[in-house]
Order: sequence, then C-alpha cells, then structure tokens
Amino acid sequence: MLNLDPTSTALVLIDLQDGIVNMNLSPRDGQTTVATGRALAEKARASGVKVVLVHVGFASDFADAPSHNVDARLPLPEGGLPAGWSDLVSDLRQEGDLVVYKRQWGAFTGTDLDLQLRRRGIRTIVLGGIATNFGVESTLRHAWELGYDIVVPEDACTSADANLHRMTIEHVFPRLARVVTASELSFEPVTSPAT
Repeated sequence: MLNLDPTSTALVLIDLQDGIVNMNLSPRDGQTTVATGRALAEKARASGVKVVLVHVGFASDFADAPSHNVDARLPLPEGGLPAGWSDLVSDLRQEGDLVVYKRQWGAFTGTDLDLQLRRRGIRTIVLGGIATNFGVESTLRHAWELGYDIVVPEDACTSADANLHRMTIEHVFPRLARVVTASELSFEPVTSPAT
C-alpha cells in the first residue's frame, strides 16, 4: 500500500470527456477507465485530496490547436469538433474540484495548473486518464520537469493501442514516477512521532 499525504497531494484526471471515452481504447475501454477515475476521485475527496479534472478542446476552425505540420496528422472534422465533445463525463465533477481546459496533449502548457497546485502546497500528483501515451504522458513529463512527485495508477489509464499503453507504463513511467494500481493507494494524514 502506498500512502500519500492528502495535504500535499492532488489527483489529476486527463481527458475523461464525452468525445474521448467512447473511442476504441485498449487495454481497457473508456467506461472502465472512467469508473476507476471516479472511484479514485471519491476516495481522494473523502480524504481532502484536491481533485483536478482536465479536458481538451479547440475553436471551430482549430486556430488554437498545435501545429498540423507533422508527418502523421490527426484527422480533424470539418467545421470543428461535435457539440459536447469536450464535456466532462456526467457526474465526474463535484463541488470543489478544479477544472482545467487545455488545447494540447499536456495539462501544463498554456494553463494555470502549476500555479493552482503550487498555491495549494501540492508536491505529489496522482495522474490518470486517456490516453496513456499522449495526454497522460505529456502531463507527467512536464510535471516531473517542474519537480512534482508523480504516482500513476495503471488501471486508471488507457490508450488507443494496448502496446503503446504497455510500452509507456513499463518503460517510460517508471523512470519518472511510481506506478501502482488504484487499490494500492491510500490518502492518510502523515503524523510525526511524538517527542
């Protein structure tokens, strides 16, 4: 069991939104990933851990999207994303949660996430969401570079491809974070021994 101090820990969930969770995902489907994220969020809130929900979207003309001058461009729908594509899945957000809207894979660039976490004294981030090797990994790398300790519950992540998920979980994340399962996490106040 890995116990994290709730006073300095935040749970950050990436792109658990209507336009993404119903895509063809692996090694687990989006609804299973949402269920694990929701359970983690409930456990976090009950212990006073700040929950941060991150979602992504773009203007209808994609003028605010990153460069499309790449070898393997993601297909973008004519006229913009469908209505509701960026909406967080129902019943995920609760009063007191922080919500971050991003316009790229990672949750730090162009947002106030780092400011919000640092002003709350957060030093450890529990990170999950979709997709393991895109939004989660990009956020994790940036968080590590900013000096945060990161914990990744593997079963709170999924991707478009099981091999990409596995490669990231087994070969990238262990160099930057601690990888656990959701059931191995607890959030209990750290008490110092009596003197």
